[in-house]
Amino acid sequence: MEEQRGDWSALVEGALETSSFAVELAALSATELPGLLAFLDGAPPLPFHYVSVHAPTKHLRMSDAELVDQLLRLPAWVDAIVIHPDVIEDLAPYRRLGAALVVENMDPRKFAGRTADELEPLFEALPEAGFCLDVAHAAAVDPLLDEAHAMLDRFGARLRHLHVSSLDEDCHHVPLRDTDESAWTPVLRRCRDVPWILEAPLAD
Repeated sequence: MEEQRGDWSALVEGALETSSFAVELAALSATELPGLLAFLDGAPPLPFHYVSVHAPTKHLRMSDAELVDQLLRLPAWVDAIVIHPDVIEDLAPYRRLGAALVVENMDPRKFAGRTADELEPLFEALPEAGFCLDVAHAAAVDPLLDEAHAMLDRFGARLRHLHVSSLDEDCHHVPLRDTDESAWTPVLRRCRDVPWILEAPLAD
């Protein structure tokens, strides 16, 4: 949906073509967040059972406190607000997001949040936060998936939803490969009770 970035109505319509169960609206650049807030301001709840918003991870020119101020403007019916641990400088403001906050595990390019041990201090500091398991990130860190199981063992009670895709050689999200789906089945089976967000189009 790269060509529709910023056109939130078109993105919602595109997501509905796949499923009306769950959606994640990703304002990955800080420049996209004002448009998303304007789109959702005063609007009725979207026609999904579960709505997640991915907080910005790029072009951040504001402090953590200022970003949280912006995220608090999201409607109360937004179920989850996903953050990346590697862009956080000050954890304290994120406590204001309460149970809406969801922490995602990172890929090997990042310097934080890649393993259960690296996530542990974040969850200690953010006791109400949920967990988003990105299966492809976990597999890129540890192809044997021991780390994915470790994260579910420790944070499974916090699991709110899943990010599902494969990764290319540069760690960019691509459609889920059959080989990955097969290899990751033991992990996926542990996550059947939460929404799955597809981070790439369905394979043809």
